[in-house]
Amino acid sequence: LIFWHGLTGPDGVTLQAMVEQFVADNPDISVRIESMPWGIYYDKLLAAMVSGDPPDVFVIHEFNTAGYVRQGVLRSSADLFEGDGGTLPVDDFKPELLERLEFDGVRYGVPLDNLGWGVWINRDLFTAAGLDPDVQPTNGQELIEMAQELTLDANGNHPYDPDFDASNVAQWGITVSNPKNLYQSVLWQYGGDIFSGDDALLDEPPAKDAAQYLYDLIYDYQVSPPPAGFNALQAFGAGQLAILPYGTWGLNFMKESGLNWDVWPMIQIGPEKATRMSSHVLHMPEGLDGEQLDAAKRLITYLSDNGLTWASSGQVPARFSVQEQLDPEADRAVIVFADAFKEQGRLETPHPGKDEIAASWEPEIGGTWDNVTTVDEALQTANQRVQDVLDRFAE
Repeated sequence: LIFWHGLTGPDGVTLQAMVEQFVADNPDISVRIESMPWGIYYDKLLAAMVSGDPPDVFVIHEFNTAGYVRQGVLRSSADLFEGDGGTLPVDDFKPELLERLEFDGVRYGVPLDNLGWGVWINRDLFTAAGLDPDVQPTNGQELIEMAQELTLDANGNHPYDPDFDASNVAQWGITVSNPKNLYQSVLWQYGGDIFSGDDALLDEPPAKDAAQYLYDLIYDYQVSPPPAGFNALQAFGAGQLAILPYGTWGLNFMKESGLNWDVWPMIQIGPEKATRMSSHVLHMPEGLDGEQLDAAKRLITYLSDNGLTWASSGQVPARFSVQEQLDPEADRAVIVFADAFKEQGRLETPHPGKDEIAASWEPEIGGTWDNVTTVDEALQTANQRVQDVLDRFAE
């Protein structure tokens, strides 16, 4: 089998070990893994599909599935599930996730995990500031006040102190970065979205409320640095950042950091609870048959059944039954994310032009964080660009 994926970090090492164990347990099957960064992965995968030489098993995110279905290059996964010849129980997966993988009544792919956005904290910095790291803010104002207590300049002043030196900050309270995850999560909390149907929604009040709040954390309340030139992970690891909004994939970094860290669900800033989540989905190409098909189905089923091993990478196993087997101490971070995704996890609206839509708005939001454009200008530009993509696909 040829197996492609874009997991080039520590989670890819975990996946490699899982595949090696599969081969040991199934000596009649060999697997060659090819991994590459997501930035080039999708282009190479699509080129392989078009040329008629695709991998036998490959990973794509659930939000990109629609585009590949539109190209007609994916094989249905129905026969991997119970009731259609397979062994995977349908009710063991998040229903909304499986719905995202169904098109015209046909299911494509098998979710390997739930990944997404949350908050990592440095407990020692909280304690030093006189804050309880077990008490999470419940709204945007409480977050601002907490972040102000956690932000210090070189002389120990806070942003609310008259002598605070914003040009010489020794410790930041929080960091604002990653529009795809942070902005979308906050946007949904305010009741908005990037688009709905054929209409862009970035000119609506929720889009402004979310963008303005995050902008103000940087330039009004001065509790976050501008993201340009700031390495959030490095700062967190050095004990110079107290609150790090980041994804499930940060677990191995935390384990190796030597810090007294902890994890929270995504902070509720707007009126509603919401956090962006996604899924790595295992797929097969259209036309796969014979022994290759049988082997591919066995590999995918094995990876799904062994989600407990996958949890060690920090990603939440997609199967509810596997989530229930997580160790309360060893897997605490994964459990926090799993519970958060059940309660407030939200998937992006599927669209065959998903990548183009993202490229239309994410740089604009990032531009406000670096203060190269105003919030109003950025949203106006982003909304028009998203609308242009939607119009093109509607033709």
